[in-house]
Amino acid sequence: MINEVKKLAAKYFDVVLELRRNLHQNPELSFQEFNTSLLVQDFLKNHNISFKSGFVKTGIVAEIEGEKKSNKELVLRADMDALPIKEENEVPYKSKNEGVMHACGHDVHTSSMLGTILILNNLKHLFGGKIKFIFQPGEEKLPGGASLMIKEGVLEPAPNCCFAQHVFPELEAGKVGFKEGTYMASADEIYITIKGKGGHAALPHKLKDPVLMSAQIITNLQQVISRNNNPENPSVLSFGFVEAKGATNVVPDTVQLKGTFRTFDEKWRFEAHELIKNIVSSICTSSGGECEIDIKVGYPFLINNPTLTQKTKQSATEYLGKENVVDLSLRMTSEDFSFFSQAAPSCFYRLGTGDGKTERKLHTSTFDINEDALRTSFGLMAYIALKEINS
Repeated sequence: MINEVKKLAAKYFDVVLELRRNLHQNPELSFQEFNTSLLVQDFLKNHNISFKSGFVKTGIVAEIEGEKKSNKELVLRADMDALPIKEENEVPYKSKNEGVMHACGHDVHTSSMLGTILILNNLKHLFGGKIKFIFQPGEEKLPGGASLMIKEGVLEPAPNCCFAQHVFPELEAGKVGFKEGTYMASADEIYITIKGKGGHAALPHKLKDPVLMSAQIITNLQQVISRNNNPENPSVLSFGFVEAKGATNVVPDTVQLKGTFRTFDEKWRFEAHELIKNIVSSICTSSGGECEIDIKVGYPFLINNPTLTQKTKQSATEYLGKENVVDLSLRMTSEDFSFFSQAAPSCFYRLGTGDGKTERKLHTSTFDINEDALRTSFGLMAYIALKEINS
C-alpha cells in the first residue's frame, strides 16, 4: 500500500505544487473565500468527485466511497482562509491581493487535501467505507468556521474519527510531529473600555484618570493566573492593545484594552472570566470610573485522542521512517479544529515546512514554506486515512 501511495504522490506532486502557488497568489480573508471555494469546486468537478457546497457560504464537503464493504467513516479537514497581512516575500507566487496573505499555510492545507483526494480516488479498491473531505472557511476568525459547519451538520452522522494537518516551520520539510492528549489551548478575546473623566494632565485632582485605572487593571489581572490558577494547568492572560487617545498634557476620558485568555481546563476557563470581570469592575468603581467588559468565548482546547494519535504516529513512521517523526510539546496557540476534536476522536498533527536555515514564522509578512514539504503532505495524509479506515 505504501508504494502505491508514494507512486501516486510523486505523480501528482506538480499538480499540488501548482495548486498551492495559485492559492497563495489569490488569498481571501475569513468567510470571504469565494474564489478559493470556486477553485476547489472546479477541481472536484474536473475529477468527478462528489461534493456539496454552500456550507457557511464558502465551505465544501466532498466524499469518496471505497469499493469494499464497510460502514466506517473518516473526516479529513483543511482550512481555506488567509490573514490581513501584506506579503513581503519576493517570489513568483507572491500574493496579488494587497494586504491579504496566506501567512498561516492554509494554501498548503487546501492544496494538499486536493492531492490526497486524487490519491484516494485512485485507490478506492483498497478500502471500504466513506472518507469525507471538509474544506472549511474562517479558521482565523471567531466564532470559527469549524463550529459553524458542525452546526450545519457536516459531522452527521457522527464519523469514527477526524484528521487535520497544519504547517510547522520549526520542523524541516519531510518531518511531522505528534502529541497525544491536550495539545492546543482554548482562546478567548477580552475587550475592556474604561471610562473616567479626562482633562488637563497637570490637574490630576480634578480627574478620574482612566489611564491610571488601565495600568492598575493590567497589573492586577496578572493575579488571575499567579494566585488563582493551579500551576499544573498552563494559562496565559495577555494584553496586546492599549489605546488612550490623550497627549503629554491631556488625559482622555476613555481607554480601551484588548487581550487574550488561554488555558486547558474548561471549568477554570469560565471561573477566570468572572475573576477578570470582578477585578476590572472593582478597580474602576474604587477609582470613580466605569467600565464595559466583553469577553468573547472563542475556541475550546484541542485534544488529540491518545489511541488514535498513537496509531496515526505509527502510520507516519511506516511512511516516513522513525527519524522523521517527532514528539511535540504543549502549545498555547489555538485552532478551531478543536471543535472537531471535542465532537469525535481526532488527531491534529504538524507538517514540517522549514528548510533548516531561514526562520519563517507563522502570521508574519515573510512566512513561506519549503515546497519540498508537499512531497510529504498529501501522500502521508492519504496513507493515514487508508490505514485507519482499514483498521
